[in-house]
This record gives sequence, C-alpha cells and structure tokens, in this order.
Amino acid sequence: MNTPAQLSLPVQLPDGETFASFYPGANVQLLTALKNAAVGDGDPFIYLFGSRSSGTSHLLHATCTECTDADRSAAYLPMEMSAMMSPSVLDGMEHLDIVCIDNIEMIAGVREWEVALFNFYNRWLDSHDQDNPGSLIVTGNSAARHLGIQLPDLLSRLDWGVSYQLQLLDDDGKLAALQLRAEFRGLKLPVDVGRFLLNRSSRDMKTLIATLDRLDQASISAQRRLTIPFVKETLSL
Repeated sequence: MNTPAQLSLPVQLPDGETFASFYPGANVQLLTALKNAAVGDGDPFIYLFGSRSSGTSHLLHATCTECTDADRSAAYLPMEMSAMMSPSVLDGMEHLDIVCIDNIEMIAGVREWEVALFNFYNRWLDSHDQDNPGSLIVTGNSAARHLGIQLPDLLSRLDWGVSYQLQLLDDDGKLAALQLRAEFRGLKLPVDVGRFLLNRSSRDMKTLIATLDRLDQASISAQRRLTIPFVKETLSL
C-alpha cells in the first residue's frame, strides 16, 4: 500500500493559480468552503461544476497549494489526461488529506474509470471521519446528472454531499479579475485598456488571461506600459 509520503502529484501545478489570484465575484461562499477544506475543516465531499474556462481548475490548483502549504497531503488528477493514466493511480490516495479530481466528464462512459472512481469514493469515506478529516473535491462541466456517467452507483455518489455551481463573472468582474492577475505580475492594467481587451478579444477568462500573459512578456521586452496603442501593436489589432 502506498503511503501519503510516497504519493506525489501526477502533474505540476501551475504557478500563480492560488486563492489570492482568483477574483471571487459571486463565489465567496464557494471559496470559503474550499479554503476550509484545504486546512482540514471542510466537507468530506464537494462537487463543483462550471463551464470550460470558468475557473474550476484554478480553484482546485489553489486548494492543493493551500493544503500543502499547511503541511497536509494533496493530489490533483486532471481527467483530461485519463487516457495517459491507469485507474490504479487512485490506489492509496484515500489516505491523503485532499484529493481533487478535475473534469470528471472526460471519463463518462469509460467503465474502467467509472468503477475505479466509485470504489475509490467508498474507500475515501471509510478512511476519513472527525478524527481524520479530509475532503474529496470533484469538478465537472455540468450538474452531476447531466455528465453522462453510466454507472448508477457512481452517479448517486456524485449527487451526495455539497454541490456548487461556479458563477461566471460579468464584464466588470472580468475586468477586476484581469487587473488582479496583472497586479500579481507587477503589471498595471488601466481600466481603458482592460475594457479594450474585453471588447476586442474572446471573453472567456482562459483566453483573456493568456492574452494578459502575452502582453506582460511584450511589455517587459519593450519596456513599455500597457496602453491601447501598445496592445493594438502587440496583438495586431
């Protein structure tokens, strides 16, 4: 049996995706629940769903980081990589403090994975109680009943416990989120430049953050501030 000390994260968590760099918008209650889970004071099972690029992965990365910073054990499993992993990766993970399973919809209909996750869920519950607190956190792109999970027992497990829908940001929230991420990079994003980006590029946060990264690098290279003319030049707009 693997022990928590022998288990390592299958993937490298991205730098910068922490609770501090996540603009909460209408998701304050959700962030509180995940922060509590990270330090051992959370619900035993949390299901979180939201559309692609809504920030669910960011929040799982943040939870794992907060957990390890508190000298607790954590694992993050992105199910979009399930074809490159064996379900046996779950063996022994029930002994960890936090396990985050991202994008569970990616294994919907794959019986080997569905059975493995159902069995893992049961081992998790058997391994954690008030004397040994822990949280299993799963994300998907829709409410559990709409995921396409074929194993009824697994679906019923996903429907049990606390469930949150990640609320999308409006344009003002997206602007605030971009300014927050820019601040973490030591970059100033003026309001007029931020609104220009919202009006001239894709409005999903993943693309907006990637665009901000590109502008950050260009700003450093050119030793120039972010202005609308500089953004137009850099992005060929």
